[in-house]
Amino acid sequence: MRHTVCIAYYMKNSSNHSSNPASTDVFENLRLELRRGCLIIAVLGQLKTERYGYTLRKAMEDAGLPIDEGTLYPLLRRLETQGLLVSEWREEDKRNKRFYRLSAEGKRIFKQLIEEWENINASLEQILTEE
Repeated sequence: MRHTVCIAYYMKNSSNHSSNPASTDVFENLRLELRRGCLIIAVLGQLKTERYGYTLRKAMEDAGLPIDEGTLYPLLRRLETQGLLVSEWREEDKRNKRFYRLSAEGKRIFKQLIEEWENINASLEQILTEE
C-alpha cells in the first residue's frame, strides 16, 4: 500500500542512530514528531469503526503502532473538541465505557488527510529512491 511507505521506512531505520547522546536526543525528538502525525491518521482510521479506549489501543498495537494511555486519551479529547469524533458513554460488561467514532466532519477530514498522506508519501518515495 502506498500510504504506508513512510511508516515502513521509519520503522526499518529507527534503530540505525548513533550512540552519541546529543545525536540520540535529536533522533528521538524527530522520531516522536514523525510518530505524532502518523498516530492521528491511524486513530482516525481505526475509528471508522466505533471503539472504546482499550479496544482502540489494542487495535493500534495489533497494527504495529502501540500507543500509551497518556497519549491516546488526550488525543481523543482533542479530536472530539475539534469536531472530528463523537463519543457516548454506554454500559458494557457491567462497566461504563466511552465509545468513540468519526463524526461526519471527521470522515471528511480523514479523507482529505489520506489524500495529503498519499501525496507526501509519493514525494518521499521518489526522494528516498533517487540515486
